Amino acid sequence: MAAATIGAVYTSTSPDFGTSGVLDRFGQVAPKLLVAADGYLYGGRTHDCLERLREIRAGLPSVRRVVVVPYLADEPLSGVADAVWWDDFAVATAEALPFRSLPFDAPLAILYSSGTTGVPKCLIHRAGGLLLTHLKEHKLHCDIRPGDRVFYYTTTGWMMWNWLAGALASQATIVVYDGSPVYPAEQSLFDLVDEFGITLFGTSAKYLDTLRRANISPSTTHDLGTLRTIASTGSPLTAESFEYVYAAVARDVHLASISGGTDICGCFVIGDPTLPVYTGEIQGPALGMAVEVFGDDGKSVEVDVTGELVCTRPFPSMPLGLWGDDDRSKYDAAYFADYPGVWRHGDWVTRTRHGGFVISGRSDATLNPGGVRIGTAEIYRQLDKLPEIVDSVVVGQHHRDDVRVVLFVKLADGVVLSDELVATIKTTIRQGCSPRHVPTVILSVPDVPRTRSGKLAELAVRDVVEGRPVRNTEALANPECLGDFANRSELT
Repeated sequence: MAAATIGAVYTSTSPDFGTSGVLDRFGQVAPKLLVAADGYLYGGRTHDCLERLREIRAGLPSVRRVVVVPYLADEPLSGVADAVWWDDFAVATAEALPFRSLPFDAPLAILYSSGTTGVPKCLIHRAGGLLLTHLKEHKLHCDIRPGDRVFYYTTTGWMMWNWLAGALASQATIVVYDGSPVYPAEQSLFDLVDEFGITLFGTSAKYLDTLRRANISPSTTHDLGTLRTIASTGSPLTAESFEYVYAAVARDVHLASISGGTDICGCFVIGDPTLPVYTGEIQGPALGMAVEVFGDDGKSVEVDVTGELVCTRPFPSMPLGLWGDDDRSKYDAAYFADYPGVWRHGDWVTRTRHGGFVISGRSDATLNPGGVRIGTAEIYRQLDKLPEIVDSVVVGQHHRDDVRVVLFVKLADGVVLSDELVATIKTTIRQGCSPRHVPTVILSVPDVPRTRSGKLAELAVRDVVEGRPVRNTEALANPECLGDFANRSELT
């Protein structure tokens, strides 16, 4: 907000990023002022950031001042060039700032693509576009009212951080949380609902699935009387998780599964408090978004037919462009190369007979065994039925002039990948999807890689399986697990 006041551009990443992950992002945009925490707490453990901050500052010659928030404050700032503590900086700049009147398209924020396949793209977002988009999504789609309390579990490196801050424009109070969502207990986030009177509770599909698998029932341990809306994003929300929310969290809540992206800092498809919620479906397109489902021929497909999620007309939160892409060639290649003049978002989606949508996963991670296109989310929905499987990732591997489906599973404690369990997995997928969906190879791994915002890193796994290097592993929360996917004899 301070940056917007004077017409400066704001950008952020998460304190748990390593040095190279921060420099891959900030190094592209040459910031002048760097604000950082000296550390953070997560899962009951203290993590110091000052050593990384010294390296980051050395790698950003454009920076003129470093302002350090004393979160831990257990060591001096020595070695961090041009650094001051937050309190000293705030005293020096305490005068009221004059608000500058700027154009609708004034750049406000730079967000970064996940970067799991290369250096992250730097997306420049306009002030007016984000304001209109967030007001629309908050007030109309999420029913945020003046005086409400809005919470979304997010890091400062995810677009949902900017989305959450935008709720202030609806005269709501925002609630922010620092730490693990499952510490000290799985349902700890619901303590916030009762403590602060939260009306909108935002989280990830993965978190809700974790609670479901652990048989956590917040409705029996918490009051939750103020809660009107639960929003979920980050990955498709399974039908089982829809049923779980209404059975174990709140019977009369509006469950809004929403989907968009960093690219637009908003949603293409979203909830609607005036319409019914159908299990497994996102309720409809966001207002003012010309969302269609296209086939390979660039034409709209029928209801219940899966295709590419596209937007056929401009919308306010389209990025101004990509940083450093002066001729807009990278921008056009990223979004308009497949269908000229039409935004291709990269999601594999189906429109339902209710007018809703079902996201099947990223279309660039689509499986193509025998030339048949399969969305990975269809397989995950079947695996969610099996308590033996904690997490999973499925990829396509080129093999003998075709593509075979390879499934990696993280098993529950004490479970082994026996022949019987493999047979159960294949039967479940065959019956719930089709014979084409059944993996050719099923392997066990200790963990599954995810980005720092909780998204499944399918492309990184595919690169490892195909023997290609994974670029920018800093975008992953657990890159060390990629080694468990490499050089598997079962995949030769």
